[in-house]
Amino acid sequence: MASRRWTIAVAVFGLVAIPFIFTDNNYVLSLMILIGLFGLMATGLLLLMGYAGQVSLGHAAFFGLGAYTSAYLTTRLGWSPAAALLIGIVVSLAVAFVIGLAALRLREHYLALATLGFGVIMYTIFKNAKAITGGLDGFFGVPPFSIGSFVFADERASYALVWGAVVLGLWFAANVLHSRAGRAIRALHDSEFAAEALGVNVFRAKLDVFLLSAAYASVAGSLYAHYVGFINPQLFDLVTSITLVAMVIIGGNRAIIGGVLGAGVYVVLGEGLKAVVPKLIPTAGGEFELLFFGLLIIVIMIFKPEGLTGFRWPTALRPGREAR
Repeated sequence: MASRRWTIAVAVFGLVAIPFIFTDNNYVLSLMILIGLFGLMATGLLLLMGYAGQVSLGHAAFFGLGAYTSAYLTTRLGWSPAAALLIGIVVSLAVAFVIGLAALRLREHYLALATLGFGVIMYTIFKNAKAITGGLDGFFGVPPFSIGSFVFADERASYALVWGAVVLGLWFAANVLHSRAGRAIRALHDSEFAAEALGVNVFRAKLDVFLLSAAYASVAGSLYAHYVGFINPQLFDLVTSITLVAMVIIGGNRAIIGGVLGAGVYVVLGEGLKAVVPKLIPTAGGEFELLFFGLLIIVIMIFKPEGLTGFRWPTALRPGREAR
């Protein structure tokens, strides 16, 4: 228990220290903000994939729903960003509930295909509903996030907001997995039939974790829209959904911190590739990055399917029994 508390204290101290260490380096802070936003989404998807064993290839849709809801309500209707974020969660939960009623009755690759189709449909809507989303031209002028009179206008304030949301999200996810509902969710991973035989309402457990993962993605989408100030449909396409899955695979499902670890590795390696590859291979395009991460995922799935959290990491954020 003492080791657990020390690990949490060191992690929190490190997060608090970063904006003071890199006071004049907005690039590092913006990179950390991006890691936090992807990490928040990946944490929700980790609950669904890593602990419940349900694959989703359409989670970028909920990211987009949160972003466009916040953007539209604050820019066109004059709502406060905090209220718009909450409405974005409600919208995402409503859509996830409708989709989940049908898709979650499927299993394995059929479920993956159903969520893939959902993601493509939502991307098409984002692209063509120009009166609401701006279409391919994008949605401009989204104001910075604010709570009351305090505006998160600069990088340090945005960093505090995003990573505060990440820490809260990790704490909430860990507590959910400790609960009765969390034990039902984890029971799905090994065998839905066995879980059902033990009295678990399998469909209800799958729907609950699907809704929770959608809420995480929606919050990340809202915060992203207010941080960047501009969004377009290409941010919420199939590639983004697959990127989230890749982050979960890289981070692993042996601890709830896996989503954030996977996001950190993906973003940092991606930035490194953008800086190094053009110097080594001047004719290389963006597809080189996809090739690299595709090979990385194959290697991880073959040699270390537990991901980064399969190594001997501190157990501070492990929610009791490890997922298998």
